[in-house]
Amino acid sequence: MAEDHKHLHVAMFPWFAMGHLTAYMNFSNKLAEQGHRVSFLSPSKPHPLISTLNAHPHLITLIHVPIPQVPGLDPSIQTTADFTDFKTERNLLATAFDRTAPFIESFLHESKPDVVFHDFSHWLPQIARTNQTLAVAFFTVSAACLAQTLIQKEKADQVLRPPPDFPGASVRLRKHEIRQAVTLLKEGFGDGRSIRERIVNVVTSSDAVAIKTCRELEGHYLDYIEKHSNQVVLTAGPTLPVPPSAPLEEGVATWLGKFRPKSVIFCAFGSQCVLPLDQFQELVLGIELTGLPFLIALKPPAEAESLEAALPEGFKQRTEDWGMVTGEWVQQQQILGHESVGCFVTHCGSGSLTEGLISECQLVLLPFMGDQYVNARVMGEDLRVGVEVEKGDEDGLFDRHGVCKAVKQVMDMEDGVGKEVKMNHDKWRNVLLTPGLEKSCVAEMVGKLKELLLPVKV
Repeated sequence: MAEDHKHLHVAMFPWFAMGHLTAYMNFSNKLAEQGHRVSFLSPSKPHPLISTLNAHPHLITLIHVPIPQVPGLDPSIQTTADFTDFKTERNLLATAFDRTAPFIESFLHESKPDVVFHDFSHWLPQIARTNQTLAVAFFTVSAACLAQTLIQKEKADQVLRPPPDFPGASVRLRKHEIRQAVTLLKEGFGDGRSIRERIVNVVTSSDAVAIKTCRELEGHYLDYIEKHSNQVVLTAGPTLPVPPSAPLEEGVATWLGKFRPKSVIFCAFGSQCVLPLDQFQELVLGIELTGLPFLIALKPPAEAESLEAALPEGFKQRTEDWGMVTGEWVQQQQILGHESVGCFVTHCGSGSLTEGLISECQLVLLPFMGDQYVNARVMGEDLRVGVEVEKGDEDGLFDRHGVCKAVKQVMDMEDGVGKEVKMNHDKWRNVLLTPGLEKSCVAEMVGKLKELLLPVKV
């Protein structure tokens, strides 16, 4: 029985996307800090990067999950970061993900962990139950996003009118976002289920739901989820990243060191976001218009053979003394912590927002898909900790002037919007960094998990 031992053996099996893998490793570190043992199940290709985030290798073991062959899926593709054709390859990777079920079943049968945390594997709870393991759906998106997903319907007009008891009056999707959401609901994902069907199935079939948040930040959304899912809802805390042990790469540090404190704009959109060429150019031209030094880290547009070829004519020559553009992976945490960096233009991915919130950088919000839209509304309109770039309601397009306007608004911290978002950001950063907040969230979660385990481990 779970009560017979103080520490748990926990398994982690996230969807094969870097944002999910990173968040699960951050959560693993929080559990390991309190002495719990973690088996982290993932493909081998991201192991080197995940290992750098593993702060407790004596308690957290990385376990290689072989990727089954799927016709049409290049064997080199192990995570969504490897995609070149997002829509097609995502569906194929989801199929391969589902076909790992026999391996996962064998692992659960042999290792018998107390709990397995998962997100997209709707088939896992039944396997776990057979092996007397508790299955907990752990979502790396915000509670607001999960609440929005649970209420979404297949028709646009139904998405436009959320239920009267939905807690977020400011969390409203634009017309182009609704069309994207409705399209997504109809797309197959692996075995034909849409992402929403998969998530709802995971929520309803698991033994509990855990979310990467805290009650201080999203209590009203957590109450809504609990009411409408009829599930035990647990909070993992914000699962803040472990402070990086590696210093910022010397070349980048030297370049940033040329500029005055809090003056540099840092723009990065994660491992999946690929902008169309025209929007890529509007973005970089908008940042140039601010007149502030900048570091831009983006994937090249699909229409361009390289990042340099995608840059607007004359851009590189005009900005060579005060701008850096790269398509390589960068040390985001270290860059956000550099004294010269004062503004973070983010796509509003969950992990990036967490890193942005605990930094002292002003936030400019520019979402492009899925949960990013809800995250942007929560940050920009609910919590008022950043400014969202204006887009066309119908077409979802932005221009250079909208980018420049948003950056200038947040960077003017003496008055108006910039002053307001800085005050709110400072408040929430202090909440998230409150000593003991995460530890108490994890301890409370573990206590509830042990209660749930009592009828299982008998």
